[in-house]
Amino acid sequence: MTDTRLIHTVGVGAMEWLWTHRDGFRLEPDADPEVGFLERFKPVGELALVCKVLFREGVAGSRQAQLARQLLDHVWRETLDGGTMLVRGQRTEPASPIPFEVYLPFRELGYSRPEVERAVVLNHRLDSWQAFEATPTRRLGLSAFQRRFGLTPRPSESEALRTTWLARTPEPWTVEGHIAYDITHCVFHLTDWGENPEGLTPDIAGYLATWLPAWIDDWLDLKRWDLLGELLVVDACLPRPTLDEPAWQAFAAAQQPDGAMPAIRTMPEGDPEAVFDIVYHSTLVAAFASVLATSRALTELARFR
Repeated sequence: MTDTRLIHTVGVGAMEWLWTHRDGFRLEPDADPEVGFLERFKPVGELALVCKVLFREGVAGSRQAQLARQLLDHVWRETLDGGTMLVRGQRTEPASPIPFEVYLPFRELGYSRPEVERAVVLNHRLDSWQAFEATPTRRLGLSAFQRRFGLTPRPSESEALRTTWLARTPEPWTVEGHIAYDITHCVFHLTDWGENPEGLTPDIAGYLATWLPAWIDDWLDLKRWDLLGELLVVDACLPRPTLDEPAWQAFAAAQQPDGAMPAIRTMPEGDPEAVFDIVYHSTLVAAFASVLATSRALTELARFR
């Protein structure tokens, strides 16, 4: 089994880097209309999701937990202006689900903005929200988020799942970058970001258990650290995770001394904001994978006591 300390250390370093570079979680209120005001909300929502996983699993050290809470407070207060920017985003693009997607994990962690909640309830009643064009995997995620908010999903999660790539368990050798991300995010939504591994149906769990080792080897060979990290999360979501030792050793070795995780091969250089935009996601994924794998490793140790 992979050294639990090694896995845990990856997450500690990632959280340190994210805190040090917290100003990278920024919005662009005056963004060009062709780019869109809501585009920069994605990093904030992803940060909240990862921090929620960290608190939920209960395996983070005191330093990690402290940094996670400080990061959440910072982005809620400074980046989102206490939720005001989410309200502005919803008014800018009334049918967009992005403000809802960003708000939900904050709500689950105790933050509140009533105007956003009223907009969610209103939008849920509109056919336009269900007709909003999205990939099958994102549609599944939106249905899962509606359930977690306390609404009846439209469409149902089972209906949304049927149209995803993973639910059809197609030829495994056709997996490339875009499909691989569809696979990982489908697993995240089905398991509520690792909280409910039983959300994977037996056929999907069996398919993943069979082919995940080969996919991990492929992306490890390519040094695609961002995608490798997401596949390590998928492994931790399986009923019996492997905690692939060579993959974790390589993943940890790719992490920089300051905690940043390159997205592909080596760290980019240049403008700090541009570098943040390239590696924030892979660093968040490193924290996510570390927390889940640490939790699963401790569970496995307890099983054999």
